[in-house]
Amino acid sequence: MGRPSPPADGTQIRRQSDCGDQTAARSNRPAVAGRQERRRSAVTVREADLSDAQRVADLAALTFPLACPPGTQPGDIENFISNVLSADHFETYIVDPHRTVLVDESAEAQVLGYAMLVFGTPADSGIRSALSHEPTVEISKLYVRPTEHGGGVAARLMTSALDSARRHGCRGAWLGVNQQNVRAQKFYAKHGFEIAGTKTFVVGDRTHDDYVMQVQL
Repeated sequence: MGRPSPPADGTQIRRQSDCGDQTAARSNRPAVAGRQERRRSAVTVREADLSDAQRVADLAALTFPLACPPGTQPGDIENFISNVLSADHFETYIVDPHRTVLVDESAEAQVLGYAMLVFGTPADSGIRSALSHEPTVEISKLYVRPTEHGGGVAARLMTSALDSARRHGCRGAWLGVNQQNVRAQKFYAKHGFEIAGTKTFVVGDRTHDDYVMQVQL
């Protein structure tokens, strides 16, 4: 699959590095522009900075429940948000040299969607055996504000995430998607992802069945 052309809507991506040397990339990456610069284009996909942590966490708390399979208990969802998707956690993710958090931001500085990439070989042996392209990156999260569904935000984020992965030297990307979420599976397939295996995802005391989907970069 060839490298996609840069989006024609003013989309921007910051930070380039080799997939195998994330620490060096963090120390050499350019400074993040101020809010005034961010508002110059209608839409910007950019790497998040620490000032974005609360806004991304708020969006995560809004969107995660909508992606949970039917039957997921509200208390389990709340605990997952507190333990994984809080502002403190996103601050940790943003400065982690093995992760990249991207935000899709409007001209009014509203976060319309976000994605998180996790670089490196998966710890789960079942996932490792399902993947066939190394080095790889996990598209760990990709969520869009409900009012923006169908508006191109998800496609813009995915294109930017895969382009970022290529520039980091990755040869493949993978993600997990609930086996009941046919709509998401179709979206990922449009971006070249194919089912490569299965895995589980735990929320509370409930285990959900996911497909592992991957794409060659």
